[in-house]
Amino acid sequence: MSAVAFTRILSFEDARRTIEEHQTCVQPVATEVVELLQAGGRVLADPIFADRDFPPFPRSTRDGYAVRSADLSRLPATLAVIGEIKAGEKLTGVPLSVGAGEAVSIMTGAPVPPGADAVVMVEYTVGHGAGVEIGRSAAPGENIVPQGAESKQGSLLLDRGQRLSEAAIGLAASVGKAQLTVYKRPRVALLATGDEIVEVAVTPGPTQIRNSNSYSLAVQVRAAGGEPILLPIAPDEPRALRRLIAEGLQSDLLILAGGVSMGRYDLVEQVLAEIGAEFFFTGAKIQPGAPAVFGRCKSVVSGGSQTSPKHTYFFGLPGNPVSTMVTFEVFARPLLEALAGQTPRELGFLHARLKSEIRVKPGLKRILPAVLAGQFENSEVELVAWQGSGDMAALARSNCYVVVPENRDVIRAGEWVAVMIR
Repeated sequence: MSAVAFTRILSFEDARRTIEEHQTCVQPVATEVVELLQAGGRVLADPIFADRDFPPFPRSTRDGYAVRSADLSRLPATLAVIGEIKAGEKLTGVPLSVGAGEAVSIMTGAPVPPGADAVVMVEYTVGHGAGVEIGRSAAPGENIVPQGAESKQGSLLLDRGQRLSEAAIGLAASVGKAQLTVYKRPRVALLATGDEIVEVAVTPGPTQIRNSNSYSLAVQVRAAGGEPILLPIAPDEPRALRRLIAEGLQSDLLILAGGVSMGRYDLVEQVLAEIGAEFFFTGAKIQPGAPAVFGRCKSVVSGGSQTSPKHTYFFGLPGNPVSTMVTFEVFARPLLEALAGQTPRELGFLHARLKSEIRVKPGLKRILPAVLAGQFENSEVELVAWQGSGDMAALARSNCYVVVPENRDVIRAGEWVAVMIR
């Protein structure tokens, strides 16, 4: 099979759908137990259940007075204050019980005593010695969270496959999970290709550039839950490229940057085809990033004295830096998240009003660097001035992408557009 024997260029939607279909085929790597503080950003491998009702008692949401709402039918109402309950206070003996004409001073987070069915905020009260005058009525249940309203004992709080955000970590802490079982980070081999590429610390010649793609991809890989493995730069020479590709296929995912266009020295597809790669698409109708390639290839994994075959997915991303970063986000990231154990999710977009008109040639889905600015309902988005898919400085100035449908050539200022946050 030659590299030119298979050509499959898909629309953006079909390319994305192809990747999502393969998400269900991948198996996450092994699990490990980590300390709670180290689990942030990882993917949960074992579900977490409530160890008791939350809240474990009817909880006051305000500082004020626990009362019987029926006592406030005529205002102002003066009630006898029979006690005080603080948050976290250990109640001994028979807890306070609120009877007719009585109130209990209560703090936010404290348990509401029996007999009371509402809490009146302190702002609507005036203390009078052993009593309190209340100038506002309260409905039954006002300012009270019932016992078990947030979750019942034994109910599912966090399911496997969920990425652990700060809220998820806090929830795990609330049920006493000092350690969590998470999926190990998949190893992602990153291979930049091209004779024009030199290492970061090298002074480039007049026609050379430094290897930025491996480093930008490494940051994206970490953000998506993977462990980046930077391989040496691959020259435009089939034998060396084949050796480095074979090394990269030992990881859980291989991402190549460059060498996937139609030039004489774009050798990635040719070498992959020669080693028996299976291609799912060899291009997508997007800009930037049209030459993106997705497939998988059989590799041999050593396990002690035995070897066994496995299939490793790969992405060949365009070498222009903006194209590389865009195609990673829309194509490589979902598969990497699946390898990391995360439950698949759809590609999400915000919508904002366009500040300045956009004119493009129709026929390609365009994902263009932009800046989202403004506050509240006055937010607007505008493309950054850029010089094409090699303009990293423009991308660094942006904070999002504007998505232009393939059937539009003009989008007027003030129209709503889809926005993908970076």
